[in-house]
Amino acid sequence: MKLVEEVNLESILPSNGPSINEVKKYLNKYKNEYIVVKIGGSVLNDEKLFKILIEDISILKKMNFNPILVHGGGKRLTAKLNQLNIESKFVEGLRVSNKNVVKIAEEVFIEFNKEILNEIKNYSVNAKSITSKENNIISVKAISKELGFVGTPYKVNTDILKKIVEENEIPIIAPLGLNSDNEVHNVNADDIATFVASSLNARRLIMISDVAGVLDKENNLISEINSAKAKEMISSGEITQGMLVKINNAINVADKVKGTVIIDGRVVHSILYELLSDKGSGTLIRA
Repeated sequence: MKLVEEVNLESILPSNGPSINEVKKYLNKYKNEYIVVKIGGSVLNDEKLFKILIEDISILKKMNFNPILVHGGGKRLTAKLNQLNIESKFVEGLRVSNKNVVKIAEEVFIEFNKEILNEIKNYSVNAKSITSKENNIISVKAISKELGFVGTPYKVNTDILKKIVEENEIPIIAPLGLNSDNEVHNVNADDIATFVASSLNARRLIMISDVAGVLDKENNLISEINSAKAKEMISSGEITQGMLVKINNAINVADKVKGTVIIDGRVVHSILYELLSDKGSGTLIRA
């Protein structure tokens, strides 16, 4: 891989993304740094947005950053289960997964993982799948009997991850893990991304969803907050529902991850604007 200074930015950056002059200021900031990216929301189901995001992540790799992808796929799984006339049941936002459901989940997520891998390769960047059947790095424990084969991660094999990165490939992690008996479990992708980022002391954990970030009382985007301010906003009820989980995850890893960012995947090139422009794109949460 070329030195950052030798990369022809004009040839790899999109014309409607951050300016070359802005990008140059951030090249060395993230050079060889781990950037864990959790992709979810509309970007997974909109072909145009999906292709743009994958191209952006490929650009990060070409600039000698170390992106690590964690993907969801819940909507795809729901669609598949509906097709098979299997009802989806949820407890506190987590899908109840018996042996049959988790088998279908494994098939759906691995298929989607391969789609992402092939799309990345279209941009002349190498990638490697991490699933329950291939290069598994996620060790889990079952959350409860009620949920069945739904796990929470307690260990990540960072040696495998680092080796993949050293081989100049982008790791693509499916929302799956194995317990001590090698049984497959469905795992929340946010939990995996958070655990991986903290295990690697990542420079950034980027959570891509369908929200712009944290908003103030006037619905204006807050570009940066610290953990103390985030806790205040939770106590006052300003941060609620789905955002509450994301912010709590960010607070929990603030001592190990240099910054967690929540950005809107529906905004074109949002990840490039967040990392490579002065203005940023979403909300950055720091210690």
